Amino acid sequence: MSEAVRVDRGRYHDSVTLMRAGAAASAEPGVEAVVAAMATPLNRDLLAGAGFPPPDAGPDDLVIAVRAADDAAAEAAVAAVERALARRQPPPGAGAASRVPPHTVEAAAAERPDAPVVLVSVPGPHAYVEAAAALRAGRHVMVFSDGVDVAAEVALKREGVARGRLVMGPDCGTVILGGVGLGFANVVVPGPVGLVAASGTGAQQVCGLLDGAGIGVRHVLGVGGRDLSAAVGGLSALAALAALDADPEVEVVAVVSKPPAPEVAAAVAAAAEACATPVVLAPVGPGCPPLVDAAAAIARTLGRPFPEPATWGDEPPARPGPLLGLFSGGTNCLEALAVLEERIGPVRSNVHPDPARRIGPGDDPGGAPCLLDLGDDELTAGRPHPMIDPAPVAERLAAARDGVALLDVVLGHGAHPDPAAVLVPALAATGAAPVVTLVGTAGDPQGLDRQARALAGAGAAVHRSAARAADHAARLLAGARTGAG
Repeated sequence: MSEAVRVDRGRYHDSVTLMRAGAAASAEPGVEAVVAAMATPLNRDLLAGAGFPPPDAGPDDLVIAVRAADDAAAEAAVAAVERALARRQPPPGAGAASRVPPHTVEAAAAERPDAPVVLVSVPGPHAYVEAAAALRAGRHVMVFSDGVDVAAEVALKREGVARGRLVMGPDCGTVILGGVGLGFANVVVPGPVGLVAASGTGAQQVCGLLDGAGIGVRHVLGVGGRDLSAAVGGLSALAALAALDADPEVEVVAVVSKPPAPEVAAAVAAAAEACATPVVLAPVGPGCPPLVDAAAAIARTLGRPFPEPATWGDEPPARPGPLLGLFSGGTNCLEALAVLEERIGPVRSNVHPDPARRIGPGDDPGGAPCLLDLGDDELTAGRPHPMIDPAPVAERLAAARDGVALLDVVLGHGAHPDPAAVLVPALAATGAAPVVTLVGTAGDPQGLDRQARALAGAGAAVHRSAARAADHAARLLAGARTGAG
């Protein structure tokens, strides 16, 4: 066994870039473990947990740590990380392409007065400074960074409101502006819909459902998952709602979110009522209509038909045993949770709103139905998000010996280029009856139909709606209990 730990001082890459680089290196032959990360305290703990010696490095330094079968495999893994990082660098060239780039937000804003949005993707403790600089420069800002203190988030959003600028985030993974996606975004046909999104994968599912009905999307304004909490008070959601209401090309607005604080939900509902543009409220959680109903409501508001979302594959045989949910999208997990608890009773989950039904990702559910959000921060520290690398989903799926497996696959820019290729061998190996939610649009680079056919060909029932997939899983469980199927 060989280990290599390299420190590059003052070399910064954002977390998504490093996750992709680590995933690429993990695929090299003979590689056991790869960590490519900035040496923040959290990532230093991750390195120690993976058995690597503590590096002489700080938060501004890049660490590449590899454990492999031999020196050659370790060197190949480090080279794979470097190749992935090099793909993000601008190509060498003459003239403007070879000049020294600006080193501050203020300098970049002065150089590009036509650019209305600044995207901030730096370690969380530094995000406030850069986002505040963007606001002072008169720009809207998308804060991709997570790990931002809630007090800093509130201060940023109050500053944004005072300056008439929108703060999207922190921890904002999905934005679409005029059809152009930032972060994890689907390829949409331009259309009359605007989304306010306190849930990235929730907004992506709505985009996919509307795409299936031939309805385009103009904007998706992500506001961060905490925006509708009592602490933040919906500051960005209210600002985004007003901005979309003022856009003459937006004919209907929808607000998609994980469960909001009651007082914030009431404030958003009151603001929606005051809008000149029709607004569809689409929170996800217990007692809430599923997102497929919200998409249908958007279509009705536009006077458009909304056909039943497409499905692929044959009915999997009902197999006695537990239900295991494996999700990369937290909202998909919560939506499935709400449907299943209504259909089959109590479900355990690592993101359950009820602490009494919450379970750790490594805990034994004792045969109870269990849904895991594998994209939760606790499970993605220092490793690729399952939308980027579905290997954690594939591993758990392949290990399932019976029952029903419910999972989601999210397509679009930023996601794995061919998730079906990773999941098909696991579908062949699993002993569970697989049901899949496929979130995406026809224009996504992975190929929506190609992914669906590959998953269905491996034995999965594939749905475009998370609620329909969860309902299908409940039917299979009921069939197994009665001996049907």
